[in-house]
Amino acid sequence: MWDWIVNILFQILKGIQSLAVDWGLSIIILVIIVRLLLTPLMLKSSKSTARMQVLQPKLQELQERYADDPQRQAEEMQKFYSENKFNPFGSCLPLLIQMPILFALFTLLNNLPQYFSGENFSFYGILPDLQASAAGTISQGFGPAAPYLIALALFAVLTLIPQLWMSRNQTGQQASSMRMMAVVMAVMMLWIGWGLPAGVLLYYDVSSAWQVAQQLFVTQKVIEKAKAEEEERMKNAPIEVNVVRRERKQRPHKKK
Repeated sequence: MWDWIVNILFQILKGIQSLAVDWGLSIIILVIIVRLLLTPLMLKSSKSTARMQVLQPKLQELQERYADDPQRQAEEMQKFYSENKFNPFGSCLPLLIQMPILFALFTLLNNLPQYFSGENFSFYGILPDLQASAAGTISQGFGPAAPYLIALALFAVLTLIPQLWMSRNQTGQQASSMRMMAVVMAVMMLWIGWGLPAGVLLYYDVSSAWQVAQQLFVTQKVIEKAKAEEEERMKNAPIEVNVVRRERKQRPHKKK
């Protein structure tokens, strides 16, 4: 089902390779292109995340107030989203868009010889074979396997860092849960990456490094500004008063 995306990426990678010559460099340039295209969506997602953090206490208040009436709870929450012009799924959009791209890239990088026959897929000798994996090179000894093991370690560490960074904005049990989940994900990445081609690891490592740098120097500032703006807007919002109207009863008529 990803064939059409794979074909587009194949044409892009083919054009890059004709200029860059080295396959590893071509993959890095491809990462930069994809990341630049996704940057506006990532920034929009960051603003949505910041607004969600500001609105969260109000949402929890609604959930507690109508805990015994799920239908009313859903109606009030929908009303709250509408009044504040907030889409709860806005922060998920970049991830949803990236998923087919990542699957297509995995297919392309995992089957490079089918698209580019007779080529030597290496990264300036640092990774001599981008099709090889840590699992496949470990039998040759630590020396030949070292670059692949480093790429694998980065695969896990660069997954861990953004998750730990996000947990900084949480407190208590939620922060502990996020940190634990980050460690579990990092261990899973080690297991998944053990048999992945080095080309796939290279793409993910560079993409994750970009994300970490973006998070440190851009995303955090965007989140802080968006939170400040949302807090100011909530502060100046009109106070809502719940008015419960009494049922109007008919007055008894005097008998003549």
